[in-house]
Amino acid sequence: MRDPPTISATCPPSNRLKASIAGYTLLELMFAIAVLGLLTAVALPLYKGQVDRASTSRAVSDIGQIYIEIQRYVLAHDVPPDSLNQLSIGASADPWGRPYEYLSFRTLDNNGKGKMRKDRNLVPINSEYDLYSRGPDGDSQPPLTAQPSRDDIVLANDGGYIGKADDY
Repeated sequence: MRDPPTISATCPPSNRLKASIAGYTLLELMFAIAVLGLLTAVALPLYKGQVDRASTSRAVSDIGQIYIEIQRYVLAHDVPPDSLNQLSIGASADPWGRPYEYLSFRTLDNNGKGKMRKDRNLVPINSEYDLYSRGPDGDSQPPLTAQPSRDDIVLANDGGYIGKADDY
């Protein structure tokens, strides 16, 4: 009596390979999905952090450019402009889609002095005008130490500092 033929004896070499690799097991698929989920969980916060840093850098750069335009205006007119509309910068929005905030102190009355940006000692951070972005949350209050103002991008010390209010 003869032994029954095996697959290797009856199948040509190309068919033997197909017969041995029929597909992935459920365990292998679950493992691949778990690895993808882990990589996504690690990569997304890193990507969001990079986007936040890039937006902050762009706001700092924009405020620096607006500051230069204001200084040119001051050289030509001996006073800062009453609004950003008087500058040749056009309509510019911060990285979060909101207009940059500008407050000229020349146009303030005694009641308006409360709108001036202030440091932790409640001393105004600039002497002639304030220029800032409300930051990612879009909320702001005059004291830089207030929770809504900590993510604002500000110009302080009359142009000596441009950056996050929380770092000032």
